[in-house]
Amino acid sequence: MKSANIYHGIPADIPDEIAESLLSRASLRIERIVSRGHHSPPDFWYDQEEHEWILVLSGKARLQLAETGELVSLNPGDYLEIPAHARHRVDWTDPSQDTIWLAIFFTPEVRNEFSRLDP
Repeated sequence: MKSANIYHGIPADIPDEIAESLLSRASLRIERIVSRGHHSPPDFWYDQEEHEWILVLSGKARLQLAETGELVSLNPGDYLEIPAHARHRVDWTDPSQDTIWLAIFFTPEVRNEFSRLDP
């Protein structure tokens, strides 16, 4: 059994975004990501094999979706499911505070299992 606090252990200086694995299994990975003004390079797009579900726990962020160009603003409590291979990038995170994300990555097989549970 492992116990910790998602808000603890964040260094005062974070020159690079921090991605820390909290739990990892064959078809599931949960990460804490901490951003402070970090964003994707201008021509960089994530194109992941896994689905991703993100929740902003604190701070503010903005994602850009490649297919539509849409900018999605995220505040504390906002979440977003990003399907596998949906190209996206981090357009902006608040430089004045930590943006703490809970990111859950899962395989298409796991997504299919959850779909069968939807009413």
